[in-house]
Amino acid sequence: MPHAKTWSVALLGIEGRVVEIEADLGGGLSRVTLVGLPDAGLREAKDRVRSAVRNSGQSWPDGKITLALSPANLPKMGSGYDLGIAAAVLAAIGAVPARKLLHTILLGELALDGRIRPVRGVLPGLLAAKAAGHERAVVPTESLVEAALVDGLEVSGVTRLAELIAWLKDEADLELPAAPTAAAPAEVPDLADVVGQPEARWALEVAAAGGHHLLLTGPPGVGKSMLARRLPGLLPDLAPAESLEVTAIHSVDGSLSKSSPLVTVPPFVAPHHSISPPALIGGGTGLAAPGAISRAHRGVLFLDEACEFGNQRLDSLRTVMEEGEVRIARAKGVVCYPAQFQLVLATNPCPCAPPRETDCTCSVTTRRRYLSRLSGPLLDRVDLRVRLRPLTAISAHQSTAPEPSSTVRARVLAARDRAKHRWHEHGWLSNTEVPGPVLRRDFALPPPATAVLDRALDRGLLTARGADRCLRIAWTLADLAALPQPDTDHVTAALDFRERKTG
Repeated sequence: MPHAKTWSVALLGIEGRVVEIEADLGGGLSRVTLVGLPDAGLREAKDRVRSAVRNSGQSWPDGKITLALSPANLPKMGSGYDLGIAAAVLAAIGAVPARKLLHTILLGELALDGRIRPVRGVLPGLLAAKAAGHERAVVPTESLVEAALVDGLEVSGVTRLAELIAWLKDEADLELPAAPTAAAPAEVPDLADVVGQPEARWALEVAAAGGHHLLLTGPPGVGKSMLARRLPGLLPDLAPAESLEVTAIHSVDGSLSKSSPLVTVPPFVAPHHSISPPALIGGGTGLAAPGAISRAHRGVLFLDEACEFGNQRLDSLRTVMEEGEVRIARAKGVVCYPAQFQLVLATNPCPCAPPRETDCTCSVTTRRRYLSRLSGPLLDRVDLRVRLRPLTAISAHQSTAPEPSSTVRARVLAARDRAKHRWHEHGWLSNTEVPGPVLRRDFALPPPATAVLDRALDRGLLTARGADRCLRIAWTLADLAALPQPDTDHVTAALDFRERKTG
């Protein structure tokens, strides 16, 4: 019986697995059987492929056609296998030679008239194909720029199934990726736009230098959102490996730019407080899709009006903030998405939130109930807490221009370089990644410097986790001051950041 095979890629989170597609032609009644744990969208592929093949000038074989996708126990989802299925059937009936299909990955969804539509996850899929030893990939033309990000893999683009057939017959060439062009720098708001708030600006600089989480509390209109949106402009650009990792997540999510897909600037994600828990953390039917926290990987997750998110959404961040990844179990398997983000929370001090505290009409119980939505375990993981005050006079700040992001960013990059040099043997890039036991054991500070932490622990004002986070903040303050290690003033300032009240 005629038999042929091609290759495609299945995605489990952002990890790809090469899938072998086999087509076997047999006798009997005309029908198509698809096996290998396909989902509903993939089961419909047999109808899409049949129409696309016929509308591309080829005949569809009579009799039974068995299509097997291996590994058989791996869930297959989506429409990206259409192109591989069509090529396998055409090779099985002898309409095209199978020589070029060897070690070639085929990705693309087929329209009924033979057009090839783009699919999600091209970058992580081709990275997995390269790691598995494949040499060539054929993708939709619209995904060609994204596919070209994978070095060491020959990629080509097709617009219609007829073009692939002509290429397999050596009758035409496929479209190759254009020469890469430098992407325009991303527009990031400048810190010079923020008037006043020196304490909050300093906290933002410390957060950027050490990768610390930040809580901004204050009445409406004092600049909480403005400060948060300017944090990505203070952070260093993504390293090449980080850039590919972030781009892979956005590829699976379907939010990549078609013209310049490579993400080089730390992403900024600011979901609305009405977001559902699966949309925030990740979820969905079948295998879970990435959520907002994964889209913010290597960047900033900003939760404005944090108290309006509710305990369920906020407390779901606690484990992720510690581990830097999220594992989501569904009926068809468990997926793991990276989620190493920098959290920025912004909240009003009470529900009425007047410009002046003296005008507040909320009772003490109401204010306490409102702020209690930020649970103690969540706040214990937030390093820096800052209270913003209303401006008393805008004209007082117009004589001296605020520092722009470029000036602050230079200090942040210098501090990060010091931290990177100190931790490079361990593989850590910032102070916030250093485990507490390492700070206390291998980089212990003199007892006089940590005496203030001992007193806070003894009085129950600080948890053991909070003490470790104070040490990380102290090291960041020392890096900004270009000192070899923190002193007593730095540890005291770090503790002051954590003891500031939110209301």
